[in-house]
Amino acid sequence: MLTTGNQLKAARILAEIEQKELAEKAGLNVNTIRNMESAGNGPIAGRAANVQIVQKVLETEGVEFLNHGRPGVRLGAKE
Repeated sequence: MLTTGNQLKAARILAEIEQKELAEKAGLNVNTIRNMESAGNGPIAGRAANVQIVQKVLETEGVEFLNHGRPGVRLGAKE
């Protein structure tokens, strides 16, 4: 589950996708992605639906979200 801004940024970098491209694939404004990432180690503020959409897009790019006591990401197979 996508929970923090840093987790989002790490996932995006692993997927080799820019903020603008992620925003376009998710149907969101690039400022929404920037605001999500600006949360840093804190929880992402904003609409839960937007977070879910971004998570789904990144999962289709092969990112797996880990939350075994600490938020993390790893790169798996692309869908």
